[in-house]
Amino acid sequence: MTTRSPRRSALTLTGIALGGALVLAAPLAASAHVHVHADGAAAGATSRLDFSFSHGCDGSPTTALVFDVPEGVANVTPVVDGVWKISRVLGDDGTPTQVTYTALTPIEDGFAASASFDALFSSDVGDTDIAFPVTQRCEVGETGWTQVAEDGQDPEELESPAPIVAVAAASAAGTSEHGDGHGQAGAAPEAEAAASAPVATWLGGGALVLGAAALVVALLNRRRV
Repeated sequence: MTTRSPRRSALTLTGIALGGALVLAAPLAASAHVHVHADGAAAGATSRLDFSFSHGCDGSPTTALVFDVPEGVANVTPVVDGVWKISRVLGDDGTPTQVTYTALTPIEDGFAASASFDALFSSDVGDTDIAFPVTQRCEVGETGWTQVAEDGQDPEELESPAPIVAVAAASAAGTSEHGDGHGQAGAAPEAEAAASAPVATWLGGGALVLGAAALVVALLNRRRV
């Protein structure tokens, strides 16, 4: 009859648990941002911005998204859909300074949703990056996606980055997409995907390798019993 050492059994279970956790942790961390897709963002022109997310606040359902209209944006026009109740704060000139999308039904963590508005970019912001600060409010807590990388800082180091739109010159309008919450919108979708893919691939691949190693150690421990 074979008896199993309690210590080895604990190591086996720990290895399996760590392997599974590492495999799941990287994709979840990489996706926990508010992303933006910008359709042809260019100076002096209007672009449709779609902000998407698929997470709550530490698991709590999302109740609202609050956008502060940044400098360099002359006007925004919210896009109405059946998910949100939309309200605006208007400045002295009658243009919105803040737009709030309140969910008609709280959006559960793990469900994808988006909010959109048309942004008119000023004529003098060509070839610049513009951050769109957004606060995600939830039934419990909130997350301010407002951080912007300073000169020389790696955007991947930011815990809660603001969605960034790279605005092209007036004569170089193009379709763009914001990838993992750190990158920029302004180039072609293929270029943006190519820029963001290595990071996601590295995170996912690294997690899989570590997870596989943990499982191998666990199996070896079981065979030695």
